[in-house]
Amino acid sequence: MKYSFIQLNNLPDEILLIILKNLHNVEVLDSLIGVNKRLNTIAYDSIFTNHLTLYFMDKRISSLPDPMLDRFCLQILPEIHHKIKWLNLESTSMERILLAINYPNLHGLGLYGIDVEKAISLFNDDIVFTRLNKRQISSLVIDISKDEKHISILKKDVNKIIFTQIFTMFNNLQYSTFGPSSMWHQQFSFDMPSPSVISSNLLELRIRVTYFTDLFYLLDGRFNQLHIFHVNIMSIERTSSTIHTGEKLPNLRCFSLYSDTDIYRYDELIVPLLHRMLNLEKLDLQLVVYRNKGFINGNDFKEDIINHMPRLNKFTFNIRLFNRCPDQINIPSNENIQYTFKDFKDNQIISCVDYFQEKQYSYCHIYSYPYRMNYYDNISNNFPGGLFKNVHTVSLFDERPFEYEFFLQIAQSFPFMKKLNVNNKKPQKNKLYRKSKNDNQNLSIIKYPHLTRLSLVQAHDDYVEQFLLHTEVFLPNTVHLIVLYEVMKKITENFTRHATRINCAKLASLDLIDRYKCIKPVKDYFPQINER
Repeated sequence: MKYSFIQLNNLPDEILLIILKNLHNVEVLDSLIGVNKRLNTIAYDSIFTNHLTLYFMDKRISSLPDPMLDRFCLQILPEIHHKIKWLNLESTSMERILLAINYPNLHGLGLYGIDVEKAISLFNDDIVFTRLNKRQISSLVIDISKDEKHISILKKDVNKIIFTQIFTMFNNLQYSTFGPSSMWHQQFSFDMPSPSVISSNLLELRIRVTYFTDLFYLLDGRFNQLHIFHVNIMSIERTSSTIHTGEKLPNLRCFSLYSDTDIYRYDELIVPLLHRMLNLEKLDLQLVVYRNKGFINGNDFKEDIINHMPRLNKFTFNIRLFNRCPDQINIPSNENIQYTFKDFKDNQIISCVDYFQEKQYSYCHIYSYPYRMNYYDNISNNFPGGLFKNVHTVSLFDERPFEYEFFLQIAQSFPFMKKLNVNNKKPQKNKLYRKSKNDNQNLSIIKYPHLTRLSLVQAHDDYVEQFLLHTEVFLPNTVHLIVLYEVMKKITENFTRHATRINCAKLASLDLIDRYKCIKPVKDYFPQINER
């Protein structure tokens, strides 16, 4: 370590800063403070002291080791406390850090991994925040972790209590984010009696709510200066009565509405809500719509949305629309849908139209590119392609067979895919031709290097076989496979087939689904799998 500091001392400040910027600020401060005057000066720079995260994050949040936490509370924080403008803290150490010293210039606070009971205690009794100037806190991020003991009451009353207490304690909040990880247990609901929270200071709010009525509560005028609003809704009621549209929202400039639930009343609920946002500049919609009036296209967007928002300069969307119909006669083609977006100059719009005769419904997926979600659902043979580096979860469905080339395209379009679900009961047509090519060794091997979960429960035997043949698909040794026992037994020839042994030996875990009992994997055929 001494040699390393000597080497650092020999570097110019500019080079040293480039190196240190690639480290966590907490590591820079812990390593450099107290070494010598020059390194102290660099560590005290606002780059490393203004915004401080006092925990480590790998797959989950972990607190600082006790010796490091002691050093921060007793030495480092007292030296830099006047420089700190933002603190990110985790549950087990936040009280000690907040009570260690005054933070005269702190304006932002992030509290992560708090269980429900602790959240109630924190915001009901302000002992933990006694050394803060609470009126000076203008930004707050709170991430409530899952708590089995209180999960039922969280969905009812506790979230209202927490919400009310936060705005009572920090009455000058301008930017507030609830549950940035967007886990389902962090949803808020404001059913009757609704909390009496009012703030004319709040400018930005990010929150996950349970019902569409909760969205109306937040937009009923209590936050009348709200400029930016991002909301994720768990349930948009199919049979809810007509809700009063409410007053206009002239100060709202940016609105994002996300919902993975089925929306049956898009025209009655979503469109009137958007008409209240007459001065909107940015709009983002991520919705699943069931609509009997036909597909939503570019003309609908112009008539129902864009023409009502003269200041709108950025409109992004990802709309998956299902339409029940007995035949294909009146379904517009993909070319027809694409043509309606010809005037959307600033965005590349992708559309994909399908008709599923057996299930008697049509499907239209329209989205602005680049695609920003981390999942992509209901991909069929009509998939338009593209590169989706941020997508980790993919589901495939069709009533026509998926051939080998289709899976190759999926691998190329989703290079970082981790979870894959295949739903297709149709046998492959080109299987024999593919086998003849494989005999000649001209077949490219499909590679899914990051795959961790593969579900083939709803897949025909041909797809199970394809994934298990190492001459066709390369699987990493991290895959958890979910498959029907009888199908697996057939494809592997009662767990003796040589051609499927290599990929089976790679499996990290395996769920063999049987109608009547739990089946344990054959140990010598699946050597990596631990018995459960």
